[in-house]
Amino acid sequence: MSLSYVVTGGGRGIGKAVVQRLLGEKDTVVVIDRDGGSLSWTGPRVVPVVGDAADEELVSWAADRAQEAGTLAGWVNNAAIFRDASVHDAPTAEVRELIGANLDLALVGCAVAVRRFLASGTPGAIVNVTSHQATRAVPGSLPYATAKAAIEGLTRSLAVEYGRYGIRVNAVAPGSVATERYEDFLASRSADEVVGVEREMARLHPLGRVAAPEEVASVVAHLLSSDASFVNGATIPVDGGRSVLGMDPEARE
Repeated sequence: MSLSYVVTGGGRGIGKAVVQRLLGEKDTVVVIDRDGGSLSWTGPRVVPVVGDAADEELVSWAADRAQEAGTLAGWVNNAAIFRDASVHDAPTAEVRELIGANLDLALVGCAVAVRRFLASGTPGAIVNVTSHQATRAVPGSLPYATAKAAIEGLTRSLAVEYGRYGIRVNAVAPGSVATERYEDFLASRSADEVVGVEREMARLHPLGRVAAPEEVASVVAHLLSSDASFVNGATIPVDGGRSVLGMDPEARE
């Protein structure tokens, strides 16, 4: 029996690594990404859907495609918006909008996934990708950190409400990850600045480096699998110990 999955924000970085990890030999992954150009790498058994992962109609259509391909077994809410704002110099409405934009990306995915699992009468697993900033916020990241903390609360609430139906909901909280966004940041710096950034990243993570996207994807895949059948309502740090150390350069004046 073939299985199917939906991954939002799956065109690049962690999302792309999750898609590639889930494919296996016969399963299908539907990938939602608002940037169609980021989906040019997709091949057999990867179904690209271009659009906003907060658009419930589009997300429901993506779920249809997944269920046509196989039994819907897992859902990963990875899509995120990276934009900072502070309450002292940004309108409250703008801050609220940014918080809601990130929270909606997870809420819509969770809602559609739960409804599909319930309607089909089959168990399923959801993984929300949050951040170490959900518990270790840094100055300037208020909308992002607040939304990620809310998503971890959403994860726990859904786990409690729907666990009895065989629906497990968990989260992973990465630290810094060597995604395309991170590599682009390094590419925009001088050689000396790159050395300084890498030295600082090594200092912040007790393992002495940032993560590879595949390392986060492996934990996501585990949480979706039957090997994690009794894990529910958990947020798993995948940050090399960064949140335990609790030290960030942005926190210094």
